This record gives sequence, C-alpha cells and structure tokens, in this order.
Amino acid sequence: MEFLSNHWLDITTTALGLAYILLEYKASVWMWVVGFFMQSLGIVLYYQKGLYADCGMEFYYLAMTVYGFIAWMRHRQKVKDLPIRHMPKKTALSWVLVATVVWALIYFVLSRFTNSTVPVLDAFTTALSIVGIWALARKYLEQWFVWIVVDVVTCGLYFYKDIPFKASLYGLYVIIAIFGYFKWKSIMKEETI
Repeated sequence: MEFLSNHWLDITTTALGLAYILLEYKASVWMWVVGFFMQSLGIVLYYQKGLYADCGMEFYYLAMTVYGFIAWMRHRQKVKDLPIRHMPKKTALSWVLVATVVWALIYFVLSRFTNSTVPVLDAFTTALSIVGIWALARKYLEQWFVWIVVDVVTCGLYFYKDIPFKASLYGLYVIIAIFGYFKWKSIMKEETI
C-alpha cells in the first residue's frame, strides 16, 4: 500500500499516457484533451523527482496541447481533418538547429542553477520534445522519429530516477511509435488517393 501511495502520480500519469499514445496512434484529436490532464499532473511528478527540465517542459506541452487541439479542430471545421504530411527539409534542418541550441541552454541552466543529477539527459529529452510536440501539432509524419529517440532515452532515465511506471510506459511508447509511424504513413497514402 505504501508503494502505491508513493507512486500514485506515476501510475495516474502512466494510465493517461497510455490513453494519449493510443489516441495519437489513431490520429484522434481527443489525444490533446487527455494530454492536458496528463501534463498538468506531470508538472507535480517531475518537480518532486528533480527532473526540472521535464517539469518546465510540461508547461510548454500544456500550451502546445491547446494549440494542437485548436489547429486540428479548426482544420476539421473547414474540411475533414488536418492531413498528415512530410516535414519540409528546410524546416527539419531549422528544427535540428533549434533542438541543439535549446539542449545546450537547458543543460547550462540545469548544471549551473539546479541540483539536477541528470542535466545532460534531462536537457536532451526536453529539447527534442519541444520539436516533437510542435511536429505533432503540425501533423508531420516524421514526428514519430523524434518520439522514438525521446522515448528510448526517457525510459532509461525514468528507471534511473525511480519512476518505474512511467519508465515502462516509455518503453511501450517506443513500440507504439514504431507502429504509429507505419499507421500514419498508411493514413497519409489514403488521404492522397
């Protein structure tokens, strides 16, 4: 019972995270609603565990959740759904640069101004997640590649930080992200016919 009371936030955000990724796999607009609740609770969880970049990232996720929901719903009102598409190469190169700069900045802040024990990995996953959630909101197919990398690193990081349920969820996310890529690719082909 003590284990459950010590890990209730981990368990709850894990359950919400599972619902979120399954809705993302289906390209359902409702993933944004589930994500909003998951990220709200994630703020508390990550702060408690000293994952300060992840904690701060949840505020960005909350804003992007609202943006993604509005973007997907606005497009749905005009036509059927926002189409899945490829990220333009120029955009991809810009976002690689953005992710690298953000990684360095977050690492600097975490290593100089916090007691973070994992500043490199915390900064890395946060920087890539900034790109990933933006690409998801724009419905770019390549967002799945970003999430595969984030999920692999985060899985190990969360086991290390004693967040076992979320760590296991991120391990499952890797598998779902691989299948999600192929599912979205299939949907994208259907949309162009």
